[in-house]
Amino acid sequence: MKDQFYLHFDSMPAGTSQLKRYDGRTGRYFKDAKLLNLEKQFAVALRPHKPSEPCKRPIKLTVWFAWDVKDKKLWGTVKPTKPDTDNYIKTFKDVMTYLGFWVDDSQVVAETIYKTYAEKATIMVSYSEIMDKSDAFIRKEVET
Repeated sequence: MKDQFYLHFDSMPAGTSQLKRYDGRTGRYFKDAKLLNLEKQFAVALRPHKPSEPCKRPIKLTVWFAWDVKDKKLWGTVKPTKPDTDNYIKTFKDVMTYLGFWVDDSQVVAETIYKTYAEKATIMVSYSEIMDKSDAFIRKEVET
């Protein structure tokens, strides 16, 4: 299975997976309102692209986050500021798992994440199942 799609937003959703808090009285972690809102925005945007069946094989995932800025000189340039890619992608992959893109996000064995600036807030998602060790992607990565 292979799929690619674009998600468009009025502005890039804010927040990261670090917005979980610990309640010492109950001994439980909870998500603050900003994280819940981020998950909701991702879910609403991703739901129309949900596959009929979740992927069951290892997955190669590429996600390009493009933050909207007014300064045309920045369009297409990298975004070396917060949020960190690892914290932002964690929430995104958790929502994809929840919606059934794959059985578990541990299946994502290769991922590439980009952060750039653009005219409009956009997330491009591309994922594909890796068939077996003869897969061209695996051979190329092992040889380099």
